This record gives sequence, C-alpha cells and structure tokens, in this order.
Amino acid sequence: MCYIIAAASLCKLMEIMMPDITLTTPALLFPAISLLLVAYTNRFNALTSRIRSMSASYKTLPDSLLMLQMQSLRRRVCIIRNMQGFGIASLFMCVICMFTLFGEFVFAGKVIFAVSLMMMLISLAYSLYEVLLSVHALNLELNALENHDIR
Repeated sequence: MCYIIAAASLCKLMEIMMPDITLTTPALLFPAISLLLVAYTNRFNALTSRIRSMSASYKTLPDSLLMLQMQSLRRRVCIIRNMQGFGIASLFMCVICMFTLFGEFVFAGKVIFAVSLMMMLISLAYSLYEVLLSVHALNLELNALENHDIR
C-alpha cells in the first residue's frame, strides 16, 4: 500500500516539475544526436585504421610499446561501441517519445524523453572517457619519442 502511495506521489511531483512538451521537443535532439553519431563513427574508423597499421607493424617488428597501445585501442573500441549504442538508443527513445506524444500520452512521453536524455548523457560520458584514454595513448607515444631522443 505504501508503494502505491509513494508511486502516486512521485507521479504527481513529476507532473508538477516537468513542463509540458510537444512533438517538437524530442525532435530538437535529432540534429545533435545525428552529428554525435557521425563523430563517433569517424572516431571508430580512425581507430580501425590505426589498429590495422599497428598490427602490421607489430607483425614485422614486435614491440612492447605497440602492445600497450593495442591494449588501449581495444578498450577504446569497446567504449566507442558503447557510445554509439547509447546514442542510437537515445535517438530511438526520442522517436518513441514522439509517437507517445502524438497519441496524447503526455506523461509517458515526458518519462520517455527523460530516459532519452539520460541515455544521451551516458553516451557523452563514454565519449569523455574515450578522449581521456586517447590522450593517455598519445602520451605513451610522446614519452617514447622523448626517450628515443635522449638515447
């Protein structure tokens, strides 16, 4: 019984706190999500190219630095996959939100839109983490160059 009252209170609070949204509100995210997905795809393509060239280099001359970089690239590919997944899920939820709002289920549309925004935030958080890993990989290369110049 307490759960039902708490859920009803939460729903009422959400109705008060969340302003009305229209069909155009989730549609505003389409250009942003599309551009992010293009950027994520470009990152993925750059990584695949880098992995292929590093793999060829490693086959001819095995190097521990290359192995460290390959491990970093493997992690980054998985992160980009997650970035793309959450970005696509966010876009998918925006479309579902629009159908829900079109059917005049405004509260459900608000909840779905909030979920879409959360998925976009998760995608952006993965993107930030991937950038940090990329900087770490670049630092490995720069350190190797500095050590090479010292010798």
